Amino acid sequence: MAVHRQRRATLGASSSRRPNSQPRMFIQRNPLEGHERLWKDYFAQLPIYLPNVFRRRFRMNRDLFLRIHSAVVTHDDYFVQKKDVSSRLGLSSLQKMTAAIRMLEYGVTTDLMDEYVRIGESTARLSMKKFVKAIVSILRSPTSNVIARLLEVGQRCGFPGMLGSIDCMH
Repeated sequence: MAVHRQRRATLGASSSRRPNSQPRMFIQRNPLEGHERLWKDYFAQLPIYLPNVFRRRFRMNRDLFLRIHSAVVTHDDYFVQKKDVSSRLGLSSLQKMTAAIRMLEYGVTTDLMDEYVRIGESTARLSMKKFVKAIVSILRSPTSNVIARLLEVGQRCGFPGMLGSIDCMH
């Protein structure tokens, strides 16, 4: 127990931090390869995987994914692909959004995104945070007209008071 406390004090306040003698490891990921693989698999004119596979893996159809993608890219320029200081293209918006959605839908850790999407742990984590913030911001509170219309549609479909059901209040 005393050894653990002493080691923790040596490392600083958090035991999850790496000691200064252990520098961060740089991995040459080739982000363009990750984007090309993702594009060919799901978004090309004739993708490798059919729409039913896309729906199963992303838990939505491709058109919905692309509408969400467009809204997120428009909302936050973090998702716009940029060049680094050496004029090499960085991660694409598809890579960042795919990593975020897959982590959210499957509950996987950030390091699992590296193999397929070619995105590092810290970038995957940041992509997920920015994606969630963008979605929350885009899906702002409905107006009273929208609420009235939703209640009317719900009533016609046999679901009176459906908004109360959404937030588990009734």
